[in-house]
Amino acid sequence: MTARVETLYVISVAAELAGMHPQTLRQYDRIGLVIPRRTKGRGRRYSAEDIAELREIQRLSQEEGINLAGIKRVLELQRAAARLAAENQRLRQRLAVYERGRGRVFSAAPTGEV
Repeated sequence: MTARVETLYVISVAAELAGMHPQTLRQYDRIGLVIPRRTKGRGRRYSAEDIAELREIQRLSQEEGINLAGIKRVLELQRAAARLAAENQRLRQRLAVYERGRGRVFSAAPTGEV
């Protein structure tokens, strides 16, 4: 099994890819909109997912007219929905295993009979 290597970008490259100024990315990090990974020297490293999120922030701001506080709330709700969808999928898989009979549950009658 090979490990998947994720490409990470320094702030100047991430800003260019997102169509923003690096200072904007620093501000978004400070207020918790997009929190990049950090190097040991505390340098910011942005993933492709972070850059997609930066573009979405720009779209919500420019096209939808949402302020940064509203955008932060939208992103929090999207993240929560994604976590819930993953948990739902995990529970559905467990239920499918149970329904196939692999995970049998026994119950006892008041007399102790199984």
